[in-house]
Amino acid sequence: MGMAATLYASVGHGGASAYLAIMALAGIAPETMRPTALALNLVVSAIAFANYARAGHFDWRLFVTVAIPAIPLAFIGGMAQLPDQLYRPVVGAILLFAAIQFAWKPNRATRQPPRPAILAGSGGALGLLAGLTGTGGGIFLSPLLLSTGWAKPRTTAAVAAAFIFVNSLAGLAGNLSALGELPQGLGWLALAVGAGGLVGSRLGAVVVSRTILMRSLALVLVIAGGKLLLT
Repeated sequence: MGMAATLYASVGHGGASAYLAIMALAGIAPETMRPTALALNLVVSAIAFANYARAGHFDWRLFVTVAIPAIPLAFIGGMAQLPDQLYRPVVGAILLFAAIQFAWKPNRATRQPPRPAILAGSGGALGLLAGLTGTGGGIFLSPLLLSTGWAKPRTTAAVAAAFIFVNSLAGLAGNLSALGELPQGLGWLALAVGAGGLVGSRLGAVVVSRTILMRSLALVLVIAGGKLLLT
């Protein structure tokens, strides 16, 4: 899980989709997987946000506009159980399509974001999807911001990290309201992903080029999309 956290944190993500895939392969019970993934998301996304924000890439206005409507809907989504057959094929295909676009054309022009109402509506929809899927929503927000040109890659990573944190917190709260307690043994997993998050987010925020960052995101989306389609 530490290696997954390194890769995901390099693009401002928490790694929930990878943690879910790893736990599925390990045969962990589904009711344990989602709160575990969300809790680990909190650790990695907080570290990624700190590194990207410290490097000057965070856009508060963009974050607030998408996050405020997302938080309550992520909580609602965390309480609900969406049948796998309704979202896995569609979302997985969308993520794979986005991955191909970012790998093929990593240098994209940016333009002014749309009206706040459009951003807010997008944020609310992504928050609900984040809660339903047990992720922080970054695997959906990053493709949206980058494919539309609404934010630069590193700004996208910074905003996505903060978005993932607040949605993971809301989704976990909603999930715990139904389950009542956190899974056992989170401490060692949190240390592993925290170490990976420190390395990955530092590389993404300061060291790697725009092209490498976009192709790293493409790889993350391939992993996430493949996990949704194959598990």
